[in-house]
Amino acid sequence: MLLTPRTLRMGTALVAAAASTALIAASAPQPAVPLGVGDRLFPHLGNPGYDVASYDIAFTYRGDNKKPLDAVTKIDAMTTSRLERVNLDFSHGAVRSVEVNGHPASFASSDEDLVVTPEHALPAGAPMEITVRHTSNPAPGKEEGGWVQTKDGLAMANQADAGHRVFPCNDHPSDKALFTFRITAPKDLTVVANGVPIGKTREGATTSWAYRTLHPMATELAQVSIGRSDVLHREGPHGLPVRDVVPAKDRKVLEPWLEKTPAQLAWMEGKVGRYPFENYGLVIAQAQTGFELETQTLSLFEKEVFTEPAYPAWYVDSIMVHEMAHQWFGDSVSPRTWSDVWLNEGHATWYEALYAQEKGHQPMERRLREAYKASDSWRAAGGPPAAPKAPKPGQKISIFRPVVYDGSALVLYALRQEIGAPAFERLERAWVRVHRDGTATTADYVKLASLVSGRDLHDFFQAWLYGEKTPPMPGHPDWKSTPVQKAATAAKAAGAAKG
Repeated sequence: MLLTPRTLRMGTALVAAAASTALIAASAPQPAVPLGVGDRLFPHLGNPGYDVASYDIAFTYRGDNKKPLDAVTKIDAMTTSRLERVNLDFSHGAVRSVEVNGHPASFASSDEDLVVTPEHALPAGAPMEITVRHTSNPAPGKEEGGWVQTKDGLAMANQADAGHRVFPCNDHPSDKALFTFRITAPKDLTVVANGVPIGKTREGATTSWAYRTLHPMATELAQVSIGRSDVLHREGPHGLPVRDVVPAKDRKVLEPWLEKTPAQLAWMEGKVGRYPFENYGLVIAQAQTGFELETQTLSLFEKEVFTEPAYPAWYVDSIMVHEMAHQWFGDSVSPRTWSDVWLNEGHATWYEALYAQEKGHQPMERRLREAYKASDSWRAAGGPPAAPKAPKPGQKISIFRPVVYDGSALVLYALRQEIGAPAFERLERAWVRVHRDGTATTADYVKLASLVSGRDLHDFFQAWLYGEKTPPMPGHPDWKSTPVQKAATAAKAAGAAKG
């Protein structure tokens, strides 16, 4: 995710006043309780006791993006412990029925969990197929994210914890799975989703579209675009299919930007190695979200990014590379916990800044020196890079603070200064190769960095990733961080002057 300047001006724009639709639930013998996998930032996110292998999700969209979609979600999983109940993450929709291994199951809601009770307890190590018939409500609710209402349809923005506002799931990046999407929509609309197309049939006034991923994906990275769109095709490095989903009326004005994608992909491959997925492209939405998002193989962008004349070309190009870099850092290699988010955003910001330097003549060192000045203030406000403070109540995406963007890119710059550019570049390539299609932690990065550099870097990372204060920058003893109190006073004075 990359927050755009408008977000900083307007604040979080996704919190809406409407109340979420309650789950319609059958009674359970005992009160249902929400569970979680122990994530420090999102205690009730994810669910213990099973591992999801795949999702098969069907939506029926009738042309009104304010009304709930009919949906069926099938989950194939393996139990990892004995389960008398199965918790799924799901909210903002009505559940009509649930089956477990082909038999009806009772269900109840608790907070944002759907708690399912099968006829018989499930033993550990057993296959488990859950089928949930439900609705998926695109109307805004009290929580952030999920469906994005565009001028001509819908798109998805599920980061960080909003996948379960769209479909029942194990909504945590530690449990990646394969996805199949089946969407029925009016025949004059175009539907595109993550993965490759596997079917398209027309029946009367509707068309049904099907897509399947070839690589596992975290729930937060799911993408379905429905609208009056054109799909533009081109070829990337090594014949990689590149497809962009754009408002049909805007294809000419957007084409000069989109035609840059193959060269940007080649540039990224030159830095970190082969692109990790089956295809790539952009979904350009007619909506104002305040952010851009690295949904897997189909990065989500606001149209305004490409049409706002105040944005210089180098800036737009670097934003495109930011979301592209996430396909390696965050999508292919996903964070094991949300405290590891600096690995996503720090790396995407690093390659964004490096691209701006090499292609847009914007010195990276100048940007990072300014980041160093603000770093202590960022740490005070948001926590250190690898131990971010919890999100603000009702504002889940508030974990995406400056410290996880430029503050974390600063850590990578310090590491390159410490171990040298050749070792740093070997580390980056090894990281995305070793952990491809998986999840990884900060400890994994520290271990691999120590191995590649031939040095024990634990103390270095302990200071840079967990310290209250920013350590001295290797090779730049003249760099100084503005004292927190002085920075706060200056910001307050600047605010008063503007007011």
